[in-house]
Amino acid sequence: MFREAVNSKSNKPFIIAEMSGNHNQSLDRALKIVEEAAKTGVDALKIQTYTPDTMTLNVDRPEFIIKDKENLWKNRNLYDLYQEAHTPWEWHKPIFDKCKELGIIGFSSPFDETAVDFLEELNIPFYKVASFEIVHLPLIKKIAQTGKPMIISTGMATIDEINDAVETAKHNGCKDIVLLKCTSTYPASPADSDIATIPHMKELFDCEVGLSDHTLGLGVAVASVVLGGTVIEKHFTLDRNDGGVDSTFSLEPKEMKQLVEEVNRAYESIGTINYKPTEKEKNSRKRRRSIYVSKDIKEGDIINEDNIKVIRPGYGLKPKYMDDVLGKQSRNNLTKGTPLSWDDV
Repeated sequence: MFREAVNSKSNKPFIIAEMSGNHNQSLDRALKIVEEAAKTGVDALKIQTYTPDTMTLNVDRPEFIIKDKENLWKNRNLYDLYQEAHTPWEWHKPIFDKCKELGIIGFSSPFDETAVDFLEELNIPFYKVASFEIVHLPLIKKIAQTGKPMIISTGMATIDEINDAVETAKHNGCKDIVLLKCTSTYPASPADSDIATIPHMKELFDCEVGLSDHTLGLGVAVASVVLGGTVIEKHFTLDRNDGGVDSTFSLEPKEMKQLVEEVNRAYESIGTINYKPTEKEKNSRKRRRSIYVSKDIKEGDIINEDNIKVIRPGYGLKPKYMDDVLGKQSRNNLTKGTPLSWDDV
């Protein structure tokens, strides 16, 4: 459903490279990130649309300072952090134009209603709601009223909060919703990822479900595909050594390319429920074990463990018939290396 909505014919998982603040306030770097993302084989590149003033207030009260002990941005003032991380609005069009030129989809996460109005002017094909905004129902209503597909990250959210977001989107005209399982810690631990939620969420909310992955490495994202994930989002940078607000949990180009390859392999491996040999396996069955004559046998001799043996290849009787033929007389003269058949017993 989501694939059709974004004009993509492939059934493989839809992979999004998240630029976030990894442009380090350089448009040239932002465009280079788009170029490198396109080379990896991702389907789309996402940015974020906000300004410090649409996110918070420029004040130094204690609650505007990040104090979480294990937070990547500990002791940062929110306004200063968003000033560093935001993507200038005048960059959006050149970024999206570069995406189109290179054959990937450019889109964004708006963080307030004015951002939606701005993105509509740029005619982006669909929207992403960030985990922290899932409770911002006026924003979800505004996005839904565009009639375009919506991806919603669910980090930190309860079932009731997810339900509120989904119902708000549906009641305001959004017909294509994708929910992303997400753990909103940076980086996230695989042990906290709980991707077993993916099939449950898919059934509970009757929509496509994927993963917004903040873990280090590829394993969690690949595993999510086997559980039914159809969309994967990973942060992306040119080089973690270049720094940046999200660089420590972002993939570099070689890693993103590997993610695309491994996710597609995982998807291809799912297949269907099957308990019979594939066409390519049929030849391999000949190399199974079977019952062979291990010493010359004359007509009338008793077949015993001294003159037959279970060996490879598989042209003789199946090993399960060993007890049935032991003690029987041979009907024929058999030379060593002959596959035993029922005609010989």
